[in-house]
Amino acid sequence: MLRGNRNIYQRARVILEKKRYESFSRKVDNLTGHTDRAQCLRDTLEWLKNSQDNSKSRDGGFARHYNLLSGWSSSYPETTGYIIPTLLKCSDMLGITELSNRAERALDWLVSIQLPDGSFQGGTIEVQNVVPVAFNTGQIVLGLASSVKTFGEKYTNGLVRASDWLVENQDSNGSWTTFRSPFGGPGLKSYDTHIAWGLFEAARITANESYAGAAKKNIEWSLAHQNSNGWPRHCCLIDPTKPLTHTLGYYLRGIIEAYRYTGDPKYIESSMRMSRGIRDLVQDDGFLPGRIGSDWSQQSAWSCLTGSVQIAACFFLITKILGSDCNLLGPAKALNKYVVNTIKKNGPVGIRGGVSGSYPLSGAYNPYMFLNWSAKFAVDSFLMEEETY
Repeated sequence: MLRGNRNIYQRARVILEKKRYESFSRKVDNLTGHTDRAQCLRDTLEWLKNSQDNSKSRDGGFARHYNLLSGWSSSYPETTGYIIPTLLKCSDMLGITELSNRAERALDWLVSIQLPDGSFQGGTIEVQNVVPVAFNTGQIVLGLASSVKTFGEKYTNGLVRASDWLVENQDSNGSWTTFRSPFGGPGLKSYDTHIAWGLFEAARITANESYAGAAKKNIEWSLAHQNSNGWPRHCCLIDPTKPLTHTLGYYLRGIIEAYRYTGDPKYIESSMRMSRGIRDLVQDDGFLPGRIGSDWSQQSAWSCLTGSVQIAACFFLITKILGSDCNLLGPAKALNKYVVNTIKKNGPVGIRGGVSGSYPLSGAYNPYMFLNWSAKFAVDSFLMEEETY
């Protein structure tokens, strides 16, 4: 009888919490959305600044998210790593010196928490079970590599230690299976191409070709899991039968960066096969479903905004390489416009300028949260459009 009462109580709590989220969500929907991409870019940068200043752990890292009910989370090492290149680029392009100062704060924090073997932990900084994770380490390598141009060799040691660890712990076939994140589903992860990108950047900085060799080995392994229509297998956090556009964006960017490093045409050809399948799903208003099936079919009624801007950025990059005949420029602009319209230009600091995991907010990818990596990828994509087109 006691257990039955407890179950009833738990169900009641779930229903009440859902109603509270829905109530907050309706209030967010009533806020005014952006229409101007340039102003939206600046507001989203402001949101990123707020996520650093308001992180629950107050350590110089960026809060993983802002939750509609619980507010700001603690800092997230993985995404703090790849937010750093975004801040440094914006500092240079927009002349905002404060952003390079913020990047330095984040870098100092990251090297202070680097594990003795050179790796970095999974999860937010407050997790109890600290374990090294290959993917997270690769994303922080991106931040460390980007810092050398601005800060000199201050972070080179951390970069080399992390990159060496990735090379030493890579499987012979090019994958990384030993140090998987405990927060993702089991199985192979072909989107580890985003780790390979980090190693390409490390190779550029250090001139250590062993890093590039490891990166290319992973790219070749990942391409072996790409279907003839361009759809990649094993490319999702939890459901590889209908991957998130977020992880598809990781995969695609890694392949593009392999081309940018090597010049090998097979990589850009592979990128185009994948891009054509995604392009045909982009609706006129820029909506892209958050999950996509192996026949490039829509598998969700909601959009993963993170994935949308990641894909848009990839489309801009491919257009730079191949020219407008690849027919990706229009869809890239539409994807950006869709995301801009979802970003609010008023409301509390955790919402204003933030990019939600899903749209609508109740969608299945990090529902009712505004994510720091969504904001980072949005800024990247908006900046690419503003810079080039």
